[in-house]
Amino acid sequence: MSLFPTPTELIARARTDLRLGLPVVLRSDGATAFVLAAEGITEDRLASAREIGQPVLAITSRRAETLRARAYDGDVARIRLPLDADAAWIANVADPQSDLDAPMKGPFATEREGSAALHRVAIRLVKSAHLLPAALVFMGEAADLKDLTVLHANTTEKALNQPAVHNQIVQGRVPLSVSEAGRVHVFRPADGGEEHVVCEIGQPDRSKPVLARLHSACFTGDVLGSLKCDCGSQLKAALQAMGREGEGVLLYLNQEGRGIGLANKMRAYSLQDQGFDTVEANHRLGFEDDERDFRTGADLLKRLGFSSVRLMTNNPAKVRMMEAQGIEVSERVPLKVGLNPLNEKYLDVKAKKSGHIL
Repeated sequence: MSLFPTPTELIARARTDLRLGLPVVLRSDGATAFVLAAEGITEDRLASAREIGQPVLAITSRRAETLRARAYDGDVARIRLPLDADAAWIANVADPQSDLDAPMKGPFATEREGSAALHRVAIRLVKSAHLLPAALVFMGEAADLKDLTVLHANTTEKALNQPAVHNQIVQGRVPLSVSEAGRVHVFRPADGGEEHVVCEIGQPDRSKPVLARLHSACFTGDVLGSLKCDCGSQLKAALQAMGREGEGVLLYLNQEGRGIGLANKMRAYSLQDQGFDTVEANHRLGFEDDERDFRTGADLLKRLGFSSVRLMTNNPAKVRMMEAQGIEVSERVPLKVGLNPLNEKYLDVKAKKSGHIL
């Protein structure tokens, strides 16, 4: 029946459940795994998990490297919970904020037998909910699953690897300080994720390369004027350039903190205060250097009828992504603004570790 949720809609429901601290069920080849996000786990739910099966804490290899835990499964490590492990123990292993205060958290015993496939999907789910990339996973059966979200692991993994389908919800005229000929298009992804915005200035000719900026949301830089990054300065400079030309397209994507979400971004900032650079902070949290999906930008351009751009960016990865998704990049337009004494090291790391051309 069409009234029942699709696999994509079930994943959206699962994200909400995980953020609320509820378990999600993953099934594959007769195996059933219960998944709880490590972030926010309670003693009651941990006790209930132990009644069903023997929980393990699934973390990424990035986090495992920091903890000196062996990741026998490559990108995932499955840490056995000690018998006396409580919710605070799980939180301390998952969250690096106390690493320097208690550097010797191990030694950790990690699983090397059996499949980590369900654990891998569990981490992907938790990541997609913008929670810390660590999940409590326990195998077993429960008498009644009717109130829990149940996902098929293979279908879920495929869906998480696919770019979301975006539907334009509305558009409206918005006069801007750089141009009164502004129009905002709002796109909503079918997977229940955050809405994305395209700001079109003027009436760009769809048959010619349009001046474009692919900009990831940065609340601290764009709204608060943070001096830790150059995001706000780049946003303003891009809009000013479009205003001067009389046309352009700003793609404003809700992929805060390079795709890890605002809360995790603030965790990364706290780690930077401890002396780690932006890439090292992401790794200690368990994330990759950059978790964004730039395919979204190309999809939105196509939906608005654009096939070629003059892309304002210092990041060659954005150029490669656009071209890989069928958007011609006729020119990379440098956007070197926003340097100040407080972000000098940050920009140096972007150049040396992330390949930005500065």
